[in-house]
Amino acid sequence: MIQNQLKEQLSLAMQVLFQHEIAAEKLVIENTTADYVGDFTFVVFPFLKISKKNPEQTAEAIGNYLIANFLLVETFQVVKGFLNISIKENFWIDFLKNTDASSQYGFQTANSKEPVLVEYSSPNTNKPLHLGHIRNNLLGFSVAEILKANGHKVITCNLVNDRGIHICKSMYAWMQYGNGETPDTAGIKGDHLVGKYYVVFDKQYKKEIEELRLKGMSEEDAAKNAPCILAAQDLLVKWEANDAETVNIWKTMNTWVYAGFDTTYKKLGVNFDHFYYESNTYLLGKEIVQEGLNKGVFFTKENGSVWIDLTADGLDQKLVLRGDGTSVYITQDLGTAELKFGDFHCNRSIYVVGNEQEYHFKVLQLIASKLGKSYAPGIYHLSYGMVELPHGKMKSREGTVVDADDLIHEMETTAEETTKALGKMEGETEENLKALYHTIGMGALKYYLLKVDPKKKMMFNPEESIDFQGNTGPFIQYTHARIRSVLRNANNWDRNYNSSDIQLSKVEKELLQKLYSYPIIIQEAGKDLSPGVICNYVFELAKIYSLFYHDHQILKESNLSQRSLRLAACELTANVIRSSFALLGIQVPEKM
Repeated sequence: MIQNQLKEQLSLAMQVLFQHEIAAEKLVIENTTADYVGDFTFVVFPFLKISKKNPEQTAEAIGNYLIANFLLVETFQVVKGFLNISIKENFWIDFLKNTDASSQYGFQTANSKEPVLVEYSSPNTNKPLHLGHIRNNLLGFSVAEILKANGHKVITCNLVNDRGIHICKSMYAWMQYGNGETPDTAGIKGDHLVGKYYVVFDKQYKKEIEELRLKGMSEEDAAKNAPCILAAQDLLVKWEANDAETVNIWKTMNTWVYAGFDTTYKKLGVNFDHFYYESNTYLLGKEIVQEGLNKGVFFTKENGSVWIDLTADGLDQKLVLRGDGTSVYITQDLGTAELKFGDFHCNRSIYVVGNEQEYHFKVLQLIASKLGKSYAPGIYHLSYGMVELPHGKMKSREGTVVDADDLIHEMETTAEETTKALGKMEGETEENLKALYHTIGMGALKYYLLKVDPKKKMMFNPEESIDFQGNTGPFIQYTHARIRSVLRNANNWDRNYNSSDIQLSKVEKELLQKLYSYPIIIQEAGKDLSPGVICNYVFELAKIYSLFYHDHQILKESNLSQRSLRLAACELTANVIRSSFALLGIQVPEKM
């Protein structure tokens, strides 16, 4: 990359001019802002002590060194302590000519870096996926794709929460009020049917609590002694005792849910290499607790419970095993982390989980570290904030959750209405139109959710997300479709154009520079685990292309070399948009 070459030359300049060695990787260059002439900017203020000159003199000396020793530098401009460096125009022209406009441009060699495990989704089997799950799934999928583009071997997994009291609540309500209802007899998607009975349970539970309160019981005691909660707890005991009838109902209802989840995952375009199930992992970790006791990492209290003291680490004492020998969540997660490492030997494991679990993952990493686990430093919690809609928060047990399937359908419908209003798809088949509405709707949804920093709580506005103007998925999809239209009408054109016949305009140069920076953007997104970096880049690329398209003739350009360069720029821009959106899990249409 030209940036690395420039840093090497700047490092040599420091040594030759000021007799001071500074490693090239420690030097920082930035893109020159649009208000000034130049391609890259080097700030000299941090180096005035070693130059023993004022800012302008220091920048001037470095600029003259670059002109004399680095053939790619055309000229430079000094603005106080800022050295703005212009690269020769032919560099950008040759970059475009020599770049293979394939889907792998900007990617590092596949599986050339260490394996990484990305765990995401992790749904409960007592309700359908909702808007919060959508953010989780899209974030996990995109981060995995970005890591692959950076050369990592990536294994994606889904730890399904398929056991516990919340599952038993849906089971009890179905057993009491379901009359043998199934997804087929009800005509309801399996996860929706089970979720329906979770809501039924909650309504019955509240009713029973109120009845007990009216009889003089306290709110707390009523919540503990309501008949339906006692019945659900009894079901959990039976399940843990492997009672045949209870386990059979549990398996049946979970099968319904998995079929429903699978349909939603396909609509979202996400998938997993491996599934773990809490019903198989919840007893794991007890051996690790014993290991911790043997190593003196854990201690036992009088009631037999096992703890770890993390006060020296700024936290508190943490329970790792109850006095009756039963596990807590941290026990299970320690066991599952060991299991995953044994299965895949990944020293780096990324957990995509909501920000309410930040404390839990701090504790998990600390304990693994104190136990001397080699994978402990690589445990990383990719935390994300809650998603809300304009009309408020979601509560699944009250039935007010924003269902993922309903939201996907709403996005498709809005895409259909918007497309029809523009009136640009007459003559297309119904099958093609249906696929297009799904592509636009999902592009709007995914881009809107992924462009925001994961750590931030966000408001999702469906109508705003599907606007064909501004920082939205459909705007970028439309830019791609426009480019494809240009290329379809170009017929044959000579990619081996004559560089000496070409003079770049300001916006042409900006477009080539933006395309050139794509590999660096992929690296940055991988380092930060941030799909938002890709979103910001591809939006800026689409904006620059729109200016280029508005300001220049392409197909009617009389200078054949200039025409070929512009078509080559169109081709690479389209492929980079397609590639960027693939990293976000978004498709791009050929027509729109």
